[in-house]
Amino acid sequence: MEQRILAAVESLLSECGYDGVTFEEVARRSGASKASLYRRWKSKRDMVIATLKAGPARRDGADPVDTGSLRGDLLMLCRRLDRTMRAADSQTAMLLLQAGLEDPELCEAIETSVGPTGARLPQEVIDAAVLRGELPHGVDPFPFEEVVGAALLIRRVNGLLVDDEYLDALVDTVLVPSLRTTSGHGRPLPAGIFSGRPTPLPPQHPLPE
Repeated sequence: MEQRILAAVESLLSECGYDGVTFEEVARRSGASKASLYRRWKSKRDMVIATLKAGPARRDGADPVDTGSLRGDLLMLCRRLDRTMRAADSQTAMLLLQAGLEDPELCEAIETSVGPTGARLPQEVIDAAVLRGELPHGVDPFPFEEVVGAALLIRRVNGLLVDDEYLDALVDTVLVPSLRTTSGHGRPLPAGIFSGRPTPLPPQHPLPE
């Protein structure tokens, strides 16, 4: 029964997006009662997270990011995010991104229950790189959380290759140099797209005719 329920949630995410996942529709598609769903999960967010945890993106255990070098850690995070994105079709990845941006708590829940997904640069990775002398103090994760997720998602949507050569180039020419420049920037940097807290566009007023 639970497999049928999670399959229904996954199907709805792909077809209708996060907003289209409702207890009523999941119950109808899976043949379960709404009461059965509510006994398992208190909210839609919990049900979606359970679906992600049951999918190919899941990882058992803490799975820490600690290769002994900043470059290795960044490559590990990039590979992890690419694997996470390829665990679902591109439409579902886009819809989950949108849902996460609209619901920061969902972003946090996915990151802690399924991840680290690789969408964010953990503070412990930065701290370890500072201790090794690879990064200066005061580094901001903005370059990683703005660039990596966006680049990999665009390549995923367009069916472009993401291999070791591409990730090496991304880390060596973009991520490491840009992270080093964020220290002493002089003012707070904006939140990256995948930070879980980007600033939304203000409401648009119609132009006068």
